[in-house]
Amino acid sequence: LGRRFPARLGPAIGYIAPMSEENDLIYGVHPVTEALNNPRRKLVSLKASKNAADRLADEIGRARVPFEIVHPRELDRKLGEDAVHQGLLLEAKPLAQPRLDQIEKSGIIVLLDQVTDPHNVGAILRTCAAFRVTALVTTARHSPEGSGVLYKAASGAYEHVPYVKVTNLSRAMAELKDHGFRIAGLDSEAPGLLQDLDPAPPLAVVMGAEGKGLRQLTRDSCDQLVRLDLNGPIRSLNVSNACAVALYALTR
Repeated sequence: LGRRFPARLGPAIGYIAPMSEENDLIYGVHPVTEALNNPRRKLVSLKASKNAADRLADEIGRARVPFEIVHPRELDRKLGEDAVHQGLLLEAKPLAQPRLDQIEKSGIIVLLDQVTDPHNVGAILRTCAAFRVTALVTTARHSPEGSGVLYKAASGAYEHVPYVKVTNLSRAMAELKDHGFRIAGLDSEAPGLLQDLDPAPPLAVVMGAEGKGLRQLTRDSCDQLVRLDLNGPIRSLNVSNACAVALYALTR
């Protein structure tokens, strides 16, 4: 398939170099659109089907990203047939993320204790963006790397919510306390209720992995443990659903 360019866009800008595994590979309409519109993103190249390029012609033109028209099957071969790429694959430099002492104190931050499923973390990022969470903090180990799966699940939210990796969660919690944050752990067996928690910032809410919940050291590092007030026969939720309910309750 030769290189062709939509009439609305004109010729591609520059040479399309082979994609690098060191850069972020972002696919899907919403993630790619948000990345193209993010002035903090350094864009490397875009591969797009003819229909997808026409759909995002204005965004591509404003971003002035080098692009190449490809057949969707080429993206299937690159990403796997299960990837819902919607005819778009963007390569971009990783976003710079803040240190703990640089996180805004004007709202709530969310901490994850060994939540490893990229679909869950992506959904949590999307929820965090919806409720103006100022950062999502997780550990460098036992957490998903930035990947196309996570970016797709986040539906563009990765461009709006700082995704901060730390080496040790309990030490990070201690540092956040030094910066004035109160830390509440969400635990289905906690004695206190979420609605009794003071939502005034700066506040950090910690959530654990499904099944294991919060680790003991994480529990011990919290200022307060609270639970969602669920009265059904099942007293726990998927972590991404629990995050959405908790943030709604804290911000309404």
